[in-house]
Amino acid sequence: MSSADQKPDELEGTEQPFVTHLVELRDRLIRAFIAVGVCFGVLALWPGPAALYDLLAQPLVASMPEGSKLIATNVISPFLVPLKITLMAAFLAALPVVLYQVWAFVAPGLYTHEKKLVLPLVISSTLLFFVGVAFCYFIVFRQVFSFIQSFAPKSITAAPDIEAYLSFVLTMFIAFGASFEVPVVVVVLARMGLVSIEKLKAFRSYFVVIAFIIAAVVTPPDVVSQLALAIPMCILYEVGIWAAVVFIKHTQAPVQDSPPAS
Repeated sequence: MSSADQKPDELEGTEQPFVTHLVELRDRLIRAFIAVGVCFGVLALWPGPAALYDLLAQPLVASMPEGSKLIATNVISPFLVPLKITLMAAFLAALPVVLYQVWAFVAPGLYTHEKKLVLPLVISSTLLFFVGVAFCYFIVFRQVFSFIQSFAPKSITAAPDIEAYLSFVLTMFIAFGASFEVPVVVVVLARMGLVSIEKLKAFRSYFVVIAFIIAAVVTPPDVVSQLALAIPMCILYEVGIWAAVVFIKHTQAPVQDSPPAS
């Protein structure tokens, strides 16, 4: 095939020296850290670390007997734990900016059809993670804490430690946030050709079992939280199959013209 018959490479002439990439990476990281720092400063001023922890602990406190409070068994915990919460909230608030910096760094090296795949996945994975965290906080926590307190003997006064509660909350947030990424994982596997749509559909019954096993491992040993994690995972698996069909259809590489017959 002659050079005239060949389609030009979209990325031809866009190569940059390695040092230039390092400088750009440094600048992107600095901007991401600045975004997190600005969010941290704003949240530290309003509503403040103490108010953020009170907000985080509200589902647990609401399920405890009136007048009950969390306790701090470490001298520095009342100062350190709210700061950790503020930093976590600042990172989540700045996450869109952080992900944009990542996208801006890798986008020049991608073809048009690859950009059509990567950008929607970045946005959807971010939104799904936030949805998973919100679902855990607003729905799961209230149900789980009320369920646990209903089994507590009257002779026991619940007084959870604030560090233990923070560790529990972070574990649950990560578990639900990651579990809500099921559609993204399904789409990536199908789009890369590792698994066909037909095999994904045939794997439904096995995934249900896997979802309940994961829920039993990462959540507290109560039926409420396990069902709250396993059922959405099964629903999201079906959403992932549907999304995979759409993505495969709209993100295929352009078909190269066949060379003319000699």
